Amino acid sequence: MKLFIVANCEKPKVQPALDALVRDLKGRAEIVGIDTDQNGDIDKANADAILVLGGDGTLLSTARKLHGRPIPVMGVNFGRLGFLASFTPEEFPRHLDLLLAGKLPIVRRAMLEASVIGSEVRTLDAAEVKAKRKFCATALNDAVITAGAPFHMIELELGANGDEGIRYFGDGVIVSTPSGSTAYNVSAGGPIISPDVEAFCITPICPHSLSFRPVVVSSSSSVVVQAVKVNEGTTLFCDGQASTKLLAGDRVIIRRSANDVLLVENPDSQKWRGLAEKLNWASSPKYNSPI
Repeated sequence: MKLFIVANCEKPKVQPALDALVRDLKGRAEIVGIDTDQNGDIDKANADAILVLGGDGTLLSTARKLHGRPIPVMGVNFGRLGFLASFTPEEFPRHLDLLLAGKLPIVRRAMLEASVIGSEVRTLDAAEVKAKRKFCATALNDAVITAGAPFHMIELELGANGDEGIRYFGDGVIVSTPSGSTAYNVSAGGPIISPDVEAFCITPICPHSLSFRPVVVSSSSSVVVQAVKVNEGTTLFCDGQASTKLLAGDRVIIRRSANDVLLVENPDSQKWRGLAEKLNWASSPKYNSPI
């Protein structure tokens, strides 16, 4: 098997783990590349699988840089939570044997594509948007429009599938995939969505309304957010990494990307148990002991 390794060596335990992995793979697999500064041409790697030593952020960056190439990604979590990088450093050696034997489950995860067009573009035809967009990026977790400095509320118009948009004031909006529903989305009060559900979640950030609740839409939807009144620092972020400033009149078109990401799943992980352990989901109240 040909392996490409992405290692976030800014994390203190990654370099020793990388050195041990290279020794362990000698004679068992071919290492076709090692990227330790996250600037490698991952999408050009001639690899059967990609090993990511880092956290969810490192895996998100790797997924975006694949540009749709169907190479399975196996994430080893050296970060804080590890929803996407689902293998712990302790579990990894045992599961590496299963990966090399082709016995680990591989799942598809949907990605978003966010395009920005200026006010001069009147149509939302996919071909014209592609030809005239000022910015385009994909995201495995979410596309977020945030107010930015000087941190006044902004006015956005939100619509989907050609429906007339509704206007609201607030600090922005999150459009997340099921994979990203446990990230910024859940912090802002959005629902947790199972990764196998074909849906996106639209979650307002601090809306100036008591009734503007998150909404779940089909992943075939085309979500359009127009910047009506914005700040100098109002920005679109994709997975918190790729970004661009937004001007008044700009429209952000968010659709499902034509390319999914292939993730190697940990066969020992349990989704409900993972939520309980990582987010204290459904934890019981702290009752006093009976007297």
